[in-house]
Amino acid sequence: MSRCTLRYLLTVLVYAGVAIFLVPYLTGHISTGMLFLIGGASLTVVCGILRSCLVEGDCTDRTLSKRGL
Repeated sequence: MSRCTLRYLLTVLVYAGVAIFLVPYLTGHISTGMLFLIGGASLTVVCGILRSCLVEGDCTDRTLSKRGL
């Protein structure tokens, strides 16, 4: 798996965690949605940390496109 693919996958998982976190607020069941709140926040934090630690620097796709190749 390339670094760009890993970066995109972790970014999607971060946004999915935010969406899971917001489900109880959007449905109006905050008191019964603690599992969603904890799970969404955990997924967001873990994937965000993995994205910043594992995928440092620019993707090879971006550097090639900047050079006009």
